[in-house]
Amino acid sequence: MEPPILRYAVAPTGVATITLDDPGTRNSLSWPMLEQLLDALAQARADDAVRCVVLASSHPTVFSSGANLAGFAADVALIERHRDGDRLPAVFAALGELGKPSLCAASGHVLAGALGLALACDLVIARAGARFGLPEVNVGAFPFMVCALLYRNVGAKRAAELLLLGEQIEAEVAQAYGLVNRVVAAEEFDAAVAGWAERLAAKSPLVMRLGKDAMYRQRDMAFADALEYLHAQLTLALSTDDLHEGITAFFEKRDPVWTGR
Repeated sequence: MEPPILRYAVAPTGVATITLDDPGTRNSLSWPMLEQLLDALAQARADDAVRCVVLASSHPTVFSSGANLAGFAADVALIERHRDGDRLPAVFAALGELGKPSLCAASGHVLAGALGLALACDLVIARAGARFGLPEVNVGAFPFMVCALLYRNVGAKRAAELLLLGEQIEAEVAQAYGLVNRVVAAEEFDAAVAGWAERLAAKSPLVMRLGKDAMYRQRDMAFADALEYLHAQLTLALSTDDLHEGITAFFEKRDPVWTGR
C-alpha cells in the first residue's frame, strides 16, 4: 500500500480539506497522488457531513508542479502508459460530479496538469505571488488533458497562448484571463479561503447537489436541450423542503435550517 501523500480532514463546519502533501516532489501528480486524490473525493462525495471540499497544498510556494516528468521517461509498455493516463481525467470528472462545491486554495504555483486540477474546481482563490502556467511544451510534451478544461474557462486566443508559448503568468493575470476568481495577499489568504468555504458549506446541501450536477451536465448540451434539462431540475428544486424553508426563513428574517429534503 502506498504511503499517504495527501491529508484529509473534515471540520465541524462541513468543510473537507484535501491537502496535497508530497513536498519532496512539489506535490507532483504522480500515480499514487492521483489514486489517493480519487479516494478522498469519493469519501467526500459519500459523506453527508461534507458540504464543501477545499483542495490545498502543504508546500510553502507550490500548489502542484503537475505530472512527474520522470514518469514520462520510465521504461514501461505503452499500454501501461495509456492506462495510467486515465487518472487525471478521472479526477477532473470526480470534481465535476462531486455534488458539492469545490474550492482550489492556490497558495503557490499551479503548473502543468495542476492547472487542470484547479480549473476542475468550481472556484479558485490564489495567493498573491503564485504563478500559473502550462510549461510542458518547453520540454517537448503537451498538456493534452488540460485542453478540455482550459477551453471551457478562457477564450480561444488566451488558451492558445498558454498552451503554445509555455509561459507562466502571475496570479493577477490569471484572474484577468478568467482562471482565478480572487487574488489575495499572503496574510489574508487563509481567512479568505475559510470564509468562502464556510459560506459554501452553509447552503442547502440538497439544492447545492442539484445545482452542482446541473452546472456540470448542461455545459456541453445544445442550448435548447440545456433549457429543457434545467427546467426539469428547477421543478425538482421546487419540490424540496429546503427551498421552501429558505424562502420562509428569508421572509421571517432568520437563518434557514436545512433538512436535506
